[in-house]
Amino acid sequence: MVSLARKNLLEDIPRFIVAQAGILFAVSLVTLQTGIFTGFSFSTVALIDNASAALWVSSDSLVQLELTLPIPVSELIKARQVSGVDRAEGLLFSGVQWYPPEGQMARARIVGFNPNGQLYRPPKVLKGDLETLRDPYTVMIDRTDKDSLNVEKTGIEAQMNALPAKVVGITEGNASMISNPFVLTSLQNATAYLQAGGKSQLNCSLPQGSSQLECINRFQPAEEGEQDIQSPSDPREVVASDVITFILVKPEVGVELSTLKERLEQELNQVTVYTQKELSQKTQNYWQQRTGIGFILGLGTVVGIIVGTVVVSQILYSSVSDHLKEFGTLKAMGASAEMIYRVIIEQALWMAILGYLPAMMICLGLARLINSNQGTLLVITPESAIAIFIITIIMCIGSAIVAIQKVNRVDPAIVFKA
Repeated sequence: MVSLARKNLLEDIPRFIVAQAGILFAVSLVTLQTGIFTGFSFSTVALIDNASAALWVSSDSLVQLELTLPIPVSELIKARQVSGVDRAEGLLFSGVQWYPPEGQMARARIVGFNPNGQLYRPPKVLKGDLETLRDPYTVMIDRTDKDSLNVEKTGIEAQMNALPAKVVGITEGNASMISNPFVLTSLQNATAYLQAGGKSQLNCSLPQGSSQLECINRFQPAEEGEQDIQSPSDPREVVASDVITFILVKPEVGVELSTLKERLEQELNQVTVYTQKELSQKTQNYWQQRTGIGFILGLGTVVGIIVGTVVVSQILYSSVSDHLKEFGTLKAMGASAEMIYRVIIEQALWMAILGYLPAMMICLGLARLINSNQGTLLVITPESAIAIFIITIIMCIGSAIVAIQKVNRVDPAIVFKA
């Protein structure tokens, strides 16, 4: 019966090629839509996944990675003293205004971290050295953001907020589909950029009957003329009155994450502690469920599957229709319905495999081409490739079931009709 299924497919080579082209299109459509959705999901949490921190401490008002309130550096100092904490580092993540030497200004996201730290480092530095970020007003950008920031090469000096920004390196793997370009620098530089043209003051008080300090950070814009943009002083060291966005925590060996989470939330003020997986999932859920972007991309994936199923159904139905007399002959010879069903299903499986393999190779090549030029936009993981293969099989088997209904209605007498 397997050979009969193959003969049905290969009897008319031009028709077979056209049919497989249709299935290839359907599989490619599903793969690309799924890859875009996966790439979108991955890009929203690239900053989280690139870190080596087991725990992330944030303000208790956090909605997602880019939507949260700052926390005082004093909380970072306290976190380092909590029992079970092996290492704690600050991460500053905020929006800034970027002014290139030529061209239009742009919005960017500054990422301030410790270049000598262990818990956050860019995944790949293509040009430059992280040590240079310790120099005053130096930054690194992702290679896919060079056009967005109008930066042609390293060594160019732009302006960020009210201070100079010299590009000293190029990184890879920090791009996001939904965020402004990331600009990496040291925590000291980042603090200076965000406070440029203003003053920060942390006021703390101890409420009566409480053992917990309540702190409020106030930022006051400087008067006109107070800021010297041309010759700014070197950034000062970060102090307790400054603010950061996250505290990255590495636990001591043998310390349970759940225990350390509870301990940190008890010792620190107005914070929530997430594991890396929890923060990643919370951010992905926000973009997938609470924004139109996730809905549209998810809808595109569903539509791709529906369109693919319809295309495959039409192709297989047409193939069965072209061989009705042959199926009628089999029925007239006494072939069982089960035997005929096996022929049709076998034919569907061959179409699925022969359509899936070239489609996946094309999509993998296209993903590599796009990602090498634009960053992580199209992601095809082994899990998604397997899932798409299963979807392809289901589409073809489902289409075969539709075609079987037509064969069931075939009258063996059709063989003797002119």
